[in-house]
Amino acid sequence: MAQVQEKPEAKKAWHWKAGIIGSLAGGLVFGMMMAMMGMLPMIAGIVHSQSAGIGFLVHMMISFIFGIVFTVFTGIVKWNGIISGVVYGIVLWLLFPFILMPMMMRTPNMAFHFTTASMMSLVGHMIYGLVTGVVYKSMTK
Repeated sequence: MAQVQEKPEAKKAWHWKAGIIGSLAGGLVFGMMMAMMGMLPMIAGIVHSQSAGIGFLVHMMISFIFGIVFTVFTGIVKWNGIISGVVYGIVLWLLFPFILMPMMMRTPNMAFHFTTASMMSLVGHMIYGLVTGVVYKSMTK
């Protein structure tokens, strides 16, 4: 009598390094854009500072954490890395500048406040996502 062997369940490959490096690259590009627009002191406000340098460090620490989350997001949605990146950037734009940052900075009047600056932030988050996705995809081929 022949035995039926069960295939071992394929182990999920999480591309942590690609997600983190991709997000740091995206964060670097977006951080340079934010520096040119004078936005880094606002980011520093999260830790009660007004220093652009501190704002950049905070931004890059957030990018590291977002790289971990991006890896999980990409593993769940299973889209092309570039599409995942752009969608992820839009999701971050909706969550953070409009909801979480106003709560963290105790400025509820900024929540869902659509301005020219917030539209520029959307573009920046999409560029962050695009760079993140391109690096992720290139590292996971």
